[in-house]
Amino acid sequence: MTEPHLIYFSDPMCSWCYGFSPVVDRIRQDYGRALPIRVVMGGLRPGTETPMTDEARQSIVGHWVHVHEATGLPFTPAALERPGFVYDTDPAARAVVVARRQGDEIALRYLGAVQRAFYAEGRDVTAGDTLADLAVEFGLDRDAFLADWGAEASRQETWRDYAISQRAGVKGFPTLVGGPNDQGVFGVVTRGYSPPEQVLAVLRDWIAGMAA
Repeated sequence: MTEPHLIYFSDPMCSWCYGFSPVVDRIRQDYGRALPIRVVMGGLRPGTETPMTDEARQSIVGHWVHVHEATGLPFTPAALERPGFVYDTDPAARAVVVARRQGDEIALRYLGAVQRAFYAEGRDVTAGDTLADLAVEFGLDRDAFLADWGAEASRQETWRDYAISQRAGVKGFPTLVGGPNDQGVFGVVTRGYSPPEQVLAVLRDWIAGMAA
């Protein structure tokens, strides 16, 4: 993609990315297709195999309280309270990668649906059935989605996303960058959560600079 666009480094099981979802919605509302957003999976906790401890659960719920206070978005700890729950972010990230094959807009909307399912509804988004149910809401065939989601090629594609994030120097999520400028360079719009007004102000200045 050579025209100006945004790259959104995110993870569907990152609470601050969930908190950032209204900001993404505002960008889409204000700019639409004039400023495409490409989602790249950052890899928050991919490959985790150990069930959560009570201490880890309490710590994460504490982080969620901070996100709720900053954004007003709803949270429920129900997903974390499932016996033996493993906080492996790879299944959900891989599902977003599979949805992305239908286009960047579908990927963004599907990402938001996975976030709401996990944080607001307490659904287990590490489970293929849950992820496939969400995919059906976007017109994807359930069986085909599950087959793609379980394929080795999808695993490799998802881990390539993680590698891209690392090479780009992304240390945390959400991270939003924009570009390319006339020298082919991308610049940081926000590193970490920022409120809509702040992000949109940066975008306006960036777009004005490109038009000058």
